[in-house]
Parts: sequence; structure tokens; C-alpha cells
Amino acid sequence: MWINRVRTYGRLIKFSHTVFALPFALAAVLLAHREHPVTLWTLVWIMIAMAGARSAAMGFNRYADFEYDRRNPRTTGRPLTAGQIDKPSVLKLILASSTIFVLSAAMLGKLCFILSIPVLVVLFLYSYTKRFTAFSHLVLGFGIGLAPAGAWVATTGNLDIRIFPLSFALMTYIAGFDILYALQDIDFDRKEKLCSIPACWGSQRALQASNLLHTLTFLFLLSLYFIFPLGRTYLIFLSIISLLLIAEHKLVRPDSLERINLAFFHVNSAISILLFVGVWTDVWLS
Repeated sequence: MWINRVRTYGRLIKFSHTVFALPFALAAVLLAHREHPVTLWTLVWIMIAMAGARSAAMGFNRYADFEYDRRNPRTTGRPLTAGQIDKPSVLKLILASSTIFVLSAAMLGKLCFILSIPVLVVLFLYSYTKRFTAFSHLVLGFGIGLAPAGAWVATTGNLDIRIFPLSFALMTYIAGFDILYALQDIDFDRKEKLCSIPACWGSQRALQASNLLHTLTFLFLLSLYFIFPLGRTYLIFLSIISLLLIAEHKLVRPDSLERINLAFFHVNSAISILLFVGVWTDVWLS
């Protein structure tokens, strides 16, 4: 049935993980809306562009990493490696998603269209960085961290340095928990000579690096309070986010990875949603 096919593609690209970056992009729209009122169609095209970019990036990652995923016990059950989808179908998905992203960007303005191609290059490049640098987590964070800046450009028509801290917050946030997630593959990465901070630096130093990145996430989010400026409501939500970041690092330990999925999906989803709700509530009250 077609519904099963849709679900399979959803598992391939981990569409549920869109909740990590989308709230950050929507928070950027809310901040821009205070000076440049956003239209419904602009918001719709931003959402479509986000979905297209993420689907293209994840599809390309699955395609590029097929041989590694096939040999990694943790990833053999993914739709592509399990044979539920073939490689030509994934290529078609990448092409279709990339086209949707570029066309959506064009609908959002000339600058968005011009920037859409280099954004795709960065998103695709990430899939190969693990082969030669331990800082692949930062490349992933940088690629996804472009979302708030892109949403700002889509809403205002120009790039403003005031939105950079929100993009840096998303970058360090993504990179930090990607390091935690990579703890599961230390032995495999070392065997295959793949680079990751846990594989190259060891578990303890990887945890320290993740902790540093998430400390930077908090500081970047705090800076938004002064830059825009925001009110006390935002600080309340930011306090909750800081507690969740601390909880995430309490959940994950080198000798205790069974709760990593709880930290990876549930805690991180809550952090992203709380950021959006915090900004939205503050903007609405003001």
C-alpha cells in the first residue's frame, strides 16, 4: 500500500527529527516578524523549503553511507540497507527533494534562490567529512544551523548579523548531541577508520567537547535576550532549556548508553519546542 511506502520513506529520512531544527527556524521567523510582518505564503514556502532540504540531505547521507551502514550492526535495519528501498529510488528522492528546496527558495526571493545551491553543497558535503575529519559533527551543525539565517532572509529579504547567534546556537546544539549519539559507534568507527570525536578522542574527551558545545548553545540563546531584546518570559523558558541540557548530559555516560535514545530524541525535541514556544510567547505578550 502507498501508506506503507510513505512510512518507509519517512523512516529513511528520519522525518520526525525535523523537530530539532524547524522550531529554531520558526523562532527566527517570529523575531523577524516584529519588524517585517510575515505572510502566510512566506511561512508555507519556508516550511516546504525546510522539508525539501532535510529530505535531500538525509537521503544523500543514506546513499553515501550505504556500505558503512550495511556493515554497522546498529544501522543494518535502516530501509535502504534492509532492502526495503533500492538505491535508484533514493537517488530519485534526493533529486526531487533538492528540486523542491531550490524552487521553494526561488519563491522566497532572489537571494534565497542564489543561496540555495551552496546550502545544498554544504548539506551534501557533510556525508563525506567523517571519512577525513573528526570535526564532522561541526560540519553537520553548521549545515543545519543555516536554517534560522535562511528563515530570516526569507522573511526580511536580507541577512542581518543579529540572527547569527540563533544559527550558532543551533549549530552547537546539533553538533553537541551528534557527538553524544556517535558514542554508540566508537568501535565500528575505529574498525572502519572513520573519524568522529568519540572514536578519535575517546569517550571522556568527547563528553567534555559535547558539554562545551552545549554551554555555548546556552550562551548564544542567552545573547538573544539582549540583542532583540526579549523579556522575562523568554528567560523562564531558557532556564528550563538549560536544565534539560544538563539532564541530557546526566543521561549519557560512556559506560551507560542505554538511555541515549531518550536523550537524543525526547530531550532534544523538548528543547527545540521550548525555544520556539518561549520566543512565540514573549513576542505575543509584547
